[in-house]
Amino acid sequence: MKESTASRVWFITGTSTGFGRLLTEELLKRGERVIATARDISKLSGLVSQYPEQIRVFTLDVTKPDEITSVAQQAISTFGQVDILVNNAGYGVTGAIEEVGEEEFEPMFQSNLYGVIRVTRAFLPHFRQRRSGHIFNLSSIGGLIGAPGWGFYNTTKFAVEGFSEALAGEMKPLGVRVTVVEPGAFRTDFLGRSGQLAQREISDYASTAGKSREYLKTQSGKQPGDPRKAVEAIITVADSPEPPVHLILGKIALQRFRQKIADWQKGIAEWESVTTGADFPEESKAAD
Repeated sequence: MKESTASRVWFITGTSTGFGRLLTEELLKRGERVIATARDISKLSGLVSQYPEQIRVFTLDVTKPDEITSVAQQAISTFGQVDILVNNAGYGVTGAIEEVGEEEFEPMFQSNLYGVIRVTRAFLPHFRQRRSGHIFNLSSIGGLIGAPGWGFYNTTKFAVEGFSEALAGEMKPLGVRVTVVEPGAFRTDFLGRSGQLAQREISDYASTAGKSREYLKTQSGKQPGDPRKAVEAIITVADSPEPPVHLILGKIALQRFRQKIADWQKGIAEWESVTTGADFPEESKAAD
């Protein structure tokens, strides 16, 4: 085990299940230290008993700004530092744009987007002062490709992409790296406990958003992605001296994104004259 690896402190949100739980377990096995947060920390009691010197747990609801500020301060004091922040907490709501009510999508925005922003901002002074650190924001292939039935989820994750890219540019000169992770379909509980169906259902959307509803109902536990391999990939990136800003995970996700790029390039070429024609005319050199 590398000494530098053993000395790192990770702060992870949403560690009771899914990627957050698996990442926490794997890091503890490797001898690293973890500050694990969750709304229900009782689910972490077994890890606390098994790794009492390496793990500290805090109750954290990422939709509560005051709680974020308090927990971040306590977390930094606990081990004297935080080296890696993982914004993992979040969930998805499925339904057509017209079907999903504000009372259904607004809490998801608070968790998936505002939670990421607020938790990140709580640690930025610490990373900036230390001139080191790594921030992982868990997005999705749904943050790169919009799909019927996932419109509001897509919106939160597209926003995380833009936030992460801008943050990466601001923090890199200060020695802090940012990676946004874009998993495809992985065998976590995203389609189970973490997935919600819009209560309203409109028959006109049966052939579009309706297919996403059916996917949510029938594909849990059948996804091709191995969550443990995804966790190992995140750790590999954390170990890299030149980590990527974007990390797509899963073959299907990569295939889908490459197809989007190809389709986009085709559209750009077909409409290039309209695109370039939107500028003011260049001044004639003859006028000189």
